[in-house]
Amino acid sequence: MGKSLRGKLVFIMLLLTVMLMTVVVVFLFRGVEDFYLDEFSRQIKSAFTDSKMTDALRSAADEPDAAVLMENILYAYAGQLGIDSGTRNFYILDGKTGERLAGAEPPRGTVLEITPNILLAFTDNKIYTGNSGRDYVDAAAPVEGDSGRFIVYIRDNLETTQNMSASLFRMILEAVAIGFAAAVAISLILAGTLLSPIRRMTHASEAMADGDFTQKIPVESEDEIGTLSKTFNTMASQLETTLSELKDAERQRREFVANVSHELRTPLTSIRTYAETLSDSPDLPVETHADFLNVILNESDRMGKIVSDLLDLSRLDAGGGIKLEPFSLEKSVREVYTAIALSAERRGQSIDLELQWSMPNIVGDRARIEQVLMNIMTNAIKYTPEGGEINVSCFSVGDYATVVISDTGVGIPKEDIPHVFDRFYRVDKARSRESGGTGLGLSIAYDIIALHGGEIRLESEVGKGSTFTVNLPIRGPKV
Repeated sequence: MGKSLRGKLVFIMLLLTVMLMTVVVVFLFRGVEDFYLDEFSRQIKSAFTDSKMTDALRSAADEPDAAVLMENILYAYAGQLGIDSGTRNFYILDGKTGERLAGAEPPRGTVLEITPNILLAFTDNKIYTGNSGRDYVDAAAPVEGDSGRFIVYIRDNLETTQNMSASLFRMILEAVAIGFAAAVAISLILAGTLLSPIRRMTHASEAMADGDFTQKIPVESEDEIGTLSKTFNTMASQLETTLSELKDAERQRREFVANVSHELRTPLTSIRTYAETLSDSPDLPVETHADFLNVILNESDRMGKIVSDLLDLSRLDAGGGIKLEPFSLEKSVREVYTAIALSAERRGQSIDLELQWSMPNIVGDRARIEQVLMNIMTNAIKYTPEGGEINVSCFSVGDYATVVISDTGVGIPKEDIPHVFDRFYRVDKARSRESGGTGLGLSIAYDIIALHGGEIRLESEVGKGSTFTVNLPIRGPKV
């Protein structure tokens, strides 16, 4: 219990309860004592301001047997003075020596000493009361007459306040016991209420440590605990997402390494095979020899293109590889169109260009944008059969410039569309290799447009063709 948070909370609650009760007891005892002393002083002064009693005492002081007469008068006013033979007594003292002349007998075994109030009454005509921090409270009132100077001395042994304090102490002990039990119960309930979400958070944290990020904590309040629970759930969700992304990234990395190895191994195998054949067969016909060398050169070029594309991807992944400056997108589209128009005509395809009048310049990397347009238009020519149509349009709307390239080619199956921008992904692998593709062109295009703060979309249907839409911010990417 001592080391658990629950035990600590209970201990703190109990300690606070004991401290509070202790403070209450001290103040109550002091309050009772102060009240009794104030009441004693008020009662004595009230009695001695009663003209009947004081006149009677002064008259008695003029008689020869003044002390006895004064004693009788004080007995008559015993109720007003609060005289009680057990706790409060009065004495008639000689006003010069302090000798007891009449009144109650001092308690057995004690001597009626000359107190500070008696000393003050020797020389003054005022009434003096107080206890001076002792175990009694007293009052001394001088009375003068023809028979001499007398002091009416009243002394209270505080037994009444002690009895009251004892009774009060017993009552407080009972209250403390009940309060202590209530504090234990309340602290246990409170500790359970406060610690319940913390326990759930602990179990969820242990599950997270074991790799399970699906654990969520129910949010049952809007206080700090509720806020902590929400924050924990958000953190768990973010960690789950991050872990999923890391796993996906690791999967993509392995696939990428495997694809790179495969793409490089294929031309290397061809080069080695043809080179070994040339080396082992020096008597090959000249035409065959030339064909083999041509294959070796083509495969070398293919490897060089793969390496070049990989370097491009590496630079783009690092956030570099683009140089931003204002340029005419309209002019770039026209130049790319002109460069491929002849290839389309040779394949018996019709290619049309539609440009918006007075296109604004955009901020971007002209060479990279033209690389993207060239890749998409070249693919359109590759996968559009003879007699097909290719349409290129360029226009601006609001803060964006748009290039749309559509064809009536073979199209792309619906299930392949989400993956066409993945690295090394091919819809028709055999056909792509035959046409010299590396499977990186559209991936590079996607990264280039993303670095410009734009987007590239694809809509396609098998047998009807494909449409690529490239949107670019006119003012360039946001920094």
